Amino acid sequence: MSETTLSAAVDRYLDALAQQRRQSPHTVSNYRRDLRVLDRLVGELPEKPGHERLQGHHIRHFVIKLHAAGLGGRSLARMLSAWRGFFRWLGMRGEIDANPVDGIKAPKRPHRLPKALSPDEAVHLLDCESGEEVLDLRDQAMFELFYSSGLRLAELVSLDLSCLPDLAEGEIRVLGKRNKTRVVPVGKKAREAIQRWVARRAEVARTEESALFVGQRGARIHPRVVEERLKKRALRQGLPVGVHPHMLRHSFASHLLQSSGDLRAVQEMLGHASVASTQVYTHLDFQHLAQVYDVAHPRAKRQNLEKTEPQKIEP
Repeated sequence: MSETTLSAAVDRYLDALAQQRRQSPHTVSNYRRDLRVLDRLVGELPEKPGHERLQGHHIRHFVIKLHAAGLGGRSLARMLSAWRGFFRWLGMRGEIDANPVDGIKAPKRPHRLPKALSPDEAVHLLDCESGEEVLDLRDQAMFELFYSSGLRLAELVSLDLSCLPDLAEGEIRVLGKRNKTRVVPVGKKAREAIQRWVARRAEVARTEESALFVGQRGARIHPRVVEERLKKRALRQGLPVGVHPHMLRHSFASHLLQSSGDLRAVQEMLGHASVASTQVYTHLDFQHLAQVYDVAHPRAKRQNLEKTEPQKIEP
């Protein structure tokens, strides 16, 4: 296949995604970006194979080349998924006999534990002198709710005033991923902070606005504003650079698991479809336990003492 022919096939596939499968413009744009990379890589091959002659070893060569250029496992996995879908579409149209991407896997990405604040850091963040300005009250209510209930950023900004009756009962109903609704408890500190904010919300909110949290202009608050306000609060409190809303969600999960040990309950409150997603917090819990061990266990203390105080050797 010539470069022009491949480009034309990609354009036909993207058109099918947009018109027939009704994929969102964002999804189509992502596919276009990844398939343009495939187009470029095929064009760089000396033999310029047609689409019907592309084989697994070509795809492996592309993956190795991209990985060597610095592309990570997550990005490569996404790209292979886009390529696989494209060739599957060609196969359904009878243009190829086999999908060259089938069986090709991206390099394993390193396992990274989610970053979480320590309990002391979380308290320091939330117990600061936030002031009595109306936007300060809003920020305090948002951050308390993040940490109290483990909400995602999108879940928090989508809350409406209609949640207040449930809030009075100590819980809140949120719409999570895959449009799944869940009910999570809300702690006393968060409820009190939200009540203080709601009492003065009308000072900034537009009359017709239904959002619980609004920005300076009175409309529903933008996620980026929440991120920036939290970042500034954390820096002002001397906390690590890069504190973001999802870190408060991680902190909620880690600290709750440390205290309760109930993995299933934490899974339900986080809205994870699989307990495997929640199990990552057991690693954070183990790190905490390991630190406790190093400080408290007699044998660990003896080992630490031996490291800091060299033994005297008798002559």
